[in-house]
Order: sequence, then C-alpha cells, then structure tokens
Amino acid sequence: MATIGMGDIKKGARLEITGNPYRVTEFQHVKPGKGAAFVRMKVKNLQTGKVIDKTVHAGDKFDVPELEQTTMQYLYDDGDFLQFMDTTTFEQIGLTHEQVGKDTFAYMIDGMEAEILFHAGKAISVEIPQTVVLKIVETPPNFKGDSQGGKKPATLESGAVVQVPFHILEGEMVKVDTVEGKYLEKAK
Repeated sequence: MATIGMGDIKKGARLEITGNPYRVTEFQHVKPGKGAAFVRMKVKNLQTGKVIDKTVHAGDKFDVPELEQTTMQYLYDDGDFLQFMDTTTFEQIGLTHEQVGKDTFAYMIDGMEAEILFHAGKAISVEIPQTVVLKIVETPPNFKGDSQGGKKPATLESGAVVQVPFHILEGEMVKVDTVEGKYLEKAK
C-alpha cells in the first residue's frame, strides 16, 4: 500500500487515518524558530463529512486509502438524498448532503457528471471537476463609471455566488474554480 508523508501533503490529498479515508481541505507548513517543522491541516472524513484538525510531524506517514472511482450523473435532490446514476448500468445510488458536502453541492446542476468515491464497496463521497462552466442567473447591472478592476456578486444556476468583473452580465456562461470558489473567465 502506498504511503504519504509530511512533504507530500497538499490540498486535495487523500490519506487514511485510523482506517477511515480523509481528504486534506487546508494545510499550513510551519517552521518554528526552535524545533522541527510540522504541518497543521484540516482533513475531511470522506464517509461522514466531518472536518478535524490534525498536526503532522516529520517522519509521520499515512496510508493512501484504496478508493474506487466511478463516473456517475447527478440526477436530482429528493430532500433527503442526492440521487446519482451510473450511465453504463443505470444503477442509482443516493448520498446524503453531508457525504457530498455543501462546498461541492454549491456547484452541482442536474445532469452533470461527477466522480463517486467508493470505499470497501460503499459510496462515500462525490468529487466534481475543478473547473465547471455555469450560467449566471442573477447579477446587478453595469453602471457608467464602474471601475475597471472592480467586482460584483453573481448568482450561478447552481445557486452558488461568486465575484465577477463588472462587464459580466446575466445569462452569460462563466468558468468557475470549484475548489477556490471563484470566477476564472468568461466561457467561450
């Protein structure tokens, strides 16, 4: 089984802690004046969605979890579960909002493809592409004199709100970074 050490930790890295799969959501390398360097990180349990703080010192090693990944299509939210369908077998599975995570769900729209992670044969989490193209459904109009470098809020068709340049209008398609939650460019 592969392992991951302190120097390999980055945002999005997957590791196993006490038999459970986790994904790094934030990390910070710390080099104190005295003593050895260490890493402070926040990790999200891929099964429960719970986020914990963890400190990693030089020499600490974590196993990389054995996860299977299947591309599935997001169908709809039935209130309790988010329904996904395997496009080859047409098998459907439901995942809770906690398993999907609000940061991921904010950029999901009906019909989009997502990677479903399975651990020990059980669906545990969803990963969407790092960049998605979404339509702006609501944003304030432009006013004469708006500054060149300014930004304004825009609501996307998925419900997420991102800051966009003043020249972007309602109905336009934009490319968004789902990890950082920010506007990248106008879609071509």
